[in-house]
Amino acid sequence: MTWATKTLGDIAIESDGEIRTGPFGSQLHKHDYVEAESATPVVMPKDMVEGRIDTSSIARIDDVTRERLSAHILRPGDIVLGRRGEIGRRAWVGDYESGWLCGTGSMRISIRDSQEVVPRYLYYFLELPSTVGWLQGHSVGATMSNLSAGVVQQLPVAYPSVDAQQTIVGALDTLETLIENNRRRIEILEEMARLLYQEWFVHFRYPGHEDVDLVESEMGSIPKGWTISCLADEAELRRKNIKPYEYEEEEFDHYSIPAFDANRRPSIDVGSDIRSGKYVLTGKSILVSKLNPRIPRTWRADPAMGHRRAVASTEFLVLTEPTRWPLAFIYGLVSSTEFMNALAATAGGTSTSHQRVKPADVMATAVLGPPVKLVEMYTEAVEPMLSLADILLRQVEVLREARDLLLPRLVSGELDISDLDLELEAVGV
Repeated sequence: MTWATKTLGDIAIESDGEIRTGPFGSQLHKHDYVEAESATPVVMPKDMVEGRIDTSSIARIDDVTRERLSAHILRPGDIVLGRRGEIGRRAWVGDYESGWLCGTGSMRISIRDSQEVVPRYLYYFLELPSTVGWLQGHSVGATMSNLSAGVVQQLPVAYPSVDAQQTIVGALDTLETLIENNRRRIEILEEMARLLYQEWFVHFRYPGHEDVDLVESEMGSIPKGWTISCLADEAELRRKNIKPYEYEEEEFDHYSIPAFDANRRPSIDVGSDIRSGKYVLTGKSILVSKLNPRIPRTWRADPAMGHRRAVASTEFLVLTEPTRWPLAFIYGLVSSTEFMNALAATAGGTSTSHQRVKPADVMATAVLGPPVKLVEMYTEAVEPMLSLADILLRQVEVLREARDLLLPRLVSGELDISDLDLELEAVGV
């Protein structure tokens, strides 16, 4: 199979496309952002998660600002590339994201009308370790890496015929679709568990609530017979420390804030690369971030899913071995909007991006104590949901491994596309 190579800049020019950096800080200020959910999302590097745009903490602008910055509007088939900080992040722009804005620190790549390079093929090409390495090697900046449009235009892109590109894209998209479907099912299952908690233990619409009066308490009106305690009375805060760097060659499952934000799965790091002390995870735990509590980061950690020792960043609080409540109920409690709002109210820090809550304040947070029978009923209802979510998560891991194995071999030409049926059958597709 014959392959050609051109710079990304030449491909963009020949397709009447564009490689454009997002608006600079002088064009888009903090006061331009609004809270309205209906406002236009602005895609920053942090919002690029595993090739998609994550809106969980995305910034937004109003229509006036969007019109002023219309040169940076994203269209279907565009690719957004992180050009500042964590070089290598990129995301695909589909119909749903059409009209959103390429933000500061990002770059828009448009080759939608190319006759030689399929945009979706370029999207996968940008994920190649060799491509990411090239971009990182050509970035500049002592404290924060930066890429200019001029540098990205010089990126050499190797590609086969359009038909071969479509075959490669089809194979990789099959895996991506399976991964995305499972990811959405996991989100739905976890959201169902949270909504049931909200319905029963916040709005008090639990089975039999019609026969229970509300009484006044320090937490407002609550069902008669319910108690008030604090989180410390219901769950243990685990603080067993380890210094992974003392085990230089050992691989660890590393539960960190960046890993949560990237794909909600622990990274695999050798001890020598983990520079600071961590918490040891020895069993199922609920991790609650103490950093920037306005951004929900609640993680159900199960070290048994891996064969390595597991450690967690000290930016997390490790809740485990509840004295009275099962972990499924603890998860519903600490991931609830009300609990997260209570944490945000106690957070301290010099800026909204570096606020933290104190462990003592978290553990002292007042919580309602429903009857044991009701907690058991809730646990029986949600544990199958969370167990299925865990099964789907394991399937996602297998699919990701298959994709990560095939991607560099296909997009580099190492694996002939005539072998695709055999390869996909081997991973169960």
